[in-house]
Amino acid sequence: MKINPINTNSVNPYTKQQRNVNTVKAKNAFADRIEISDAAKEMQVVSDYSQERAEKIQKLKKEIQSGQYKVDAQKVAEDMLKYYRLR
Repeated sequence: MKINPINTNSVNPYTKQQRNVNTVKAKNAFADRIEISDAAKEMQVVSDYSQERAEKIQKLKKEIQSGQYKVDAQKVAEDMLKYYRLR
């Protein structure tokens, strides 16, 4: 004996519920936003630091090639001590 369902598929209790119109407004209220931090903004600005550094490097290259560059041993030792003490 075979039992067939009696139109149970045609009954949908959700079709009688009213739609909530406010859900559409809520979705539009939460849009994606991007905020750039102050540190990132500072990084975007072209600074004179890179220009000054390039000039200093060129000056050091000329001094090394001409043999006029002198190493300050005291300064090197102080910087090495500072480096290893901070580790």
